[in-house]
Amino acid sequence: MNDRAALELLVSQGPLTRTRIGQLTGLSKPTASQLLARLAAAGLVRTSGSVTGRPGPSAQLYEINPAAARVAALAVDGRGVTAVVADITGRLLGEERVGTEAVGSETVGSAAVGKEAVGTGAPQRMARLAARAVDGALAKAGVGRDRVHGAVIGTPGALDPRTGRLRYAPHLPGLPSGGLKEELAEALGMPLTLENDVNLAAVAEQYDGAARGVDDFVLVWVDEGIGAALVLGGRLLRGATGGAGEIGYLPLPGAPLSRGGDRSAARADAGGGFQRLVGAPSVCALGRELGGPEVRTVAGALAHDVVRAEVARRLATGLAAVVAVVDPGLVVLSGAVPQAGGEALRALVEAEFTGLALPRPALRLSRVDGNPILLGALRTALAQAREAVFHTG
Repeated sequence: MNDRAALELLVSQGPLTRTRIGQLTGLSKPTASQLLARLAAAGLVRTSGSVTGRPGPSAQLYEINPAAARVAALAVDGRGVTAVVADITGRLLGEERVGTEAVGSETVGSAAVGKEAVGTGAPQRMARLAARAVDGALAKAGVGRDRVHGAVIGTPGALDPRTGRLRYAPHLPGLPSGGLKEELAEALGMPLTLENDVNLAAVAEQYDGAARGVDDFVLVWVDEGIGAALVLGGRLLRGATGGAGEIGYLPLPGAPLSRGGDRSAARADAGGGFQRLVGAPSVCALGRELGGPEVRTVAGALAHDVVRAEVARRLATGLAAVVAVVDPGLVVLSGAVPQAGGEALRALVEAEFTGLALPRPALRLSRVDGNPILLGALRTALAQAREAVFHTG
């Protein structure tokens, strides 16, 4: 327990002296010295200079040994795979992006508009994309695969909490639910965890964004697809089948229902429900309808006041259903649509809740810099590696 407490302090605060570690843990100087000697012998800590400029002898500084473990994190989207490699302190060592064109004319996502769907070879092609991305990041990091503790991959779709397998992936048409994890594990040659992309975005907000210090919140992802991550009591709610938070299928006024049991039909450009009202393609279509035929992007659509007001009304309608059931203390808006709409859109959504007989959670935009899905995957991979590597008993 003392070893783990010291390691966690070094992770969170950086290099510390033996005296400071003793003060923060309540350990005596001899016990702190024995602890640091033990961790150094295990390859978990190393010296990193000394503190000078004060009375008395200089004090040695100790830090986490970055070589204790490396991890990989990947984010899958309709246009490719991004991979990063980091050491156990969280310092990025390499990053690589591989687009879907790298596997030929058949693509693996919603970028394949007007093209063939992925088909039965999808797991193999996805695995090749992931392997290329990881190998590129490893090459930039100067690290071999055998030096990586494990990988976390964020992908659209619901993950079965009992098996960890991807049950369906609405934004990766043609991708079978079975076989993907096995193909990825074989291609990467390292232990891996598959996780829903929106859940990972929520992890990023907990660590580095708008939900720091909040135990009950909902992250709503509004992009080409719509999803939510529900965090209650500090824990992610997955549901019995892994489908908690699939709010893109919410039946709402003005949107056709998704029927037939084919959830892959509920992509942003098909199907029905909440996703059909506020997904990025629908926002662009609304922009052309109300703002003019020249509108081609989400940002261009939301630049029109009338479009922004209508999107805010639609967003508030869907959020009201979530708030009525979950009663979170905070709702975080993330994804391309809130990012493009900015504070002006957030304020309009908040105003739509005025007068409703519902709880009034705080409403914030994402505060994560960079790709929240990739950052959440990295945070998850680091937590897994530290749990394993820091187990010194």
